[in-house]
Amino acid sequence: MSAVIEPRNDTSATAGEPLVVAHDLARTFDVSPPWLNRVLERKPRVLLHAVDGVSFSIERGKTLALVGESGCGKSTVARLLVGLYAPTRGGLQFDGQDAHAAFKTAEGRKLRRRIQMIFQDPYASLNPRWIVEDIIGEPLREHGILSDKAALRERVGELLKSVGLSPLDMSKYPHQFSGGQRQRISIARALATQPEFLVCDEPTSALDVSVQAQVLNIMKDLQREQGLTYLFISHNLAVVRHVADQVGVMYLGRLVEVADKQRLFAAPQHPYTRMLLDAIPQMKHTGRSRTPVQGEVPNPLNPPTGCAFHPRCPHANARCSAERPKLLGIAGVQVACHAVEEGRI
Repeated sequence: MSAVIEPRNDTSATAGEPLVVAHDLARTFDVSPPWLNRVLERKPRVLLHAVDGVSFSIERGKTLALVGESGCGKSTVARLLVGLYAPTRGGLQFDGQDAHAAFKTAEGRKLRRRIQMIFQDPYASLNPRWIVEDIIGEPLREHGILSDKAALRERVGELLKSVGLSPLDMSKYPHQFSGGQRQRISIARALATQPEFLVCDEPTSALDVSVQAQVLNIMKDLQREQGLTYLFISHNLAVVRHVADQVGVMYLGRLVEVADKQRLFAAPQHPYTRMLLDAIPQMKHTGRSRTPVQGEVPNPLNPPTGCAFHPRCPHANARCSAERPKLLGIAGVQVACHAVEEGRI
């Protein structure tokens, strides 16, 4: 017999209520050499602060995008939210529930049905030895949602149609599809358990631009039809502008600015955000010299004192190099910058 797929019940949810609330999330990795090497060479332990005190909230049915240069901690945040990593510090509330505490209990399986992830590389995230029917059907079997083979095939066919593929594709292997089609299969797999929250870790970065648009439009349509909530991770600000409601800018494991999309693109506050946006080519500014993002990201194993951005910031002063700024609400925007706080920019 097959289990009945229950419709999502959002009757208790109020408009504008946060579904996801992250508070002071941090994750530290021990990247020290082996113990014997440390003893013989008299070297201390080495800790990498991949995520260092990140706080944000996401309203139901909305999209928060995290942007920043490679190595800033975006993907680590994604893995913290779905429970692949346990936080070193801080917590995550999902629908009013302590998510990381729940992940460790028998009830954690129910919570995992409501939180799913779309991975970055569609060529690595699908099992090449399984046909599409088994790939998409796996979450349905593992969570006990469906066990009857006929009902399972019918549901897989529905999921394939929801992402613009044919039910006839369920008998094929991943290598028979293009990159964009593989990512659609990944999206269908993530939707199998009828989740409320999807963590999307650069889901279009490995795709051609035209295919990116197709996948993004599918994700926007699914969000509108099913009321999905997204955390969308990307380094492509053009993509972020298309999908996000709110944008969080990360630098070296910390959020430096969080604002509504229109506000951030129209009037960025943090110097790093300004540099990122200024580096984007724009048709209306053809011929204008662009300012590239200056300098290199510091070594995360030995980050600068004070504000981590101060070695690259044109507005830095002595306070910036000595005191780490807090993420403060200033004129409707959350920004971590002494220069903005003091009105110097």
